Amino acid sequence: MKKLSLSLLLAAIALPALNAQDPGFRIPESSRSTRQAAAATTGAVNAGAAVLSSMDVLDNNQTIAAGDTISIRILEDRRDALQQVVAVTGEVQAPYVGLVSAKGKTCRDLAFTIKKELEKNFFQHATVVIAIDKINVDDAMRMREVDLEFYVMFGIVARQGKYDLPANEDISISQAILRAGGFAQFANKEKVKIIRKTPQGNKTILVNVDGIMRQGDLERDVFIRKDDVIIVEEKTVNF
Repeated sequence: MKKLSLSLLLAAIALPALNAQDPGFRIPESSRSTRQAAAATTGAVNAGAAVLSSMDVLDNNQTIAAGDTISIRILEDRRDALQQVVAVTGEVQAPYVGLVSAKGKTCRDLAFTIKKELEKNFFQHATVVIAIDKINVDDAMRMREVDLEFYVMFGIVARQGKYDLPANEDISISQAILRAGGFAQFANKEKVKIIRKTPQGNKTILVNVDGIMRQGDLERDVFIRKDDVIIVEEKTVNF
């Protein structure tokens, strides 16, 4: 009887080991479901911010909108990236700081906003990395608050036409000329016209672009504004 009991005990101990070595062995369904549920809760680790290590590489073009899924990580905090959906109010929950407005900001803008708040009370130096993990698309009816702005280039330049005005940087008159391929032959470089709309009517601004480019007179390098019309006339030649 003792021999029989001992045999049963040894068999009970050996069975799990044999199952573990058997390639056809399957975990019971209840255990598999538990593991899948646990894996689903760790999605933040796989967030875009988890692989970023510098604020220099943060996106500064795509703006954040309500419903987007973003991830935030503070490198000095040494915790996993916090992944969350931007609220309908446009706010997100920033670690230590609390609610912060994210709507309309780029990842870079939002990161520096949070960094500034963190360095007031919590960190001597904070490195904040943010990524948009999933854009909110609702049946291709996504609404982005982006107003495309333009200016127009006419006259004696290499490429006339309508040019977009970047939202995140200023374009000066000299840069606008370069974007158009530079002056063409016989262009009047000293009297470039900018026609600008104002509440009082159209205003004409004369700029000596030749002086800006050749003499470095940067104080006169006027910035272009929305709907400006730039006219480069032909230089008058007296014989």
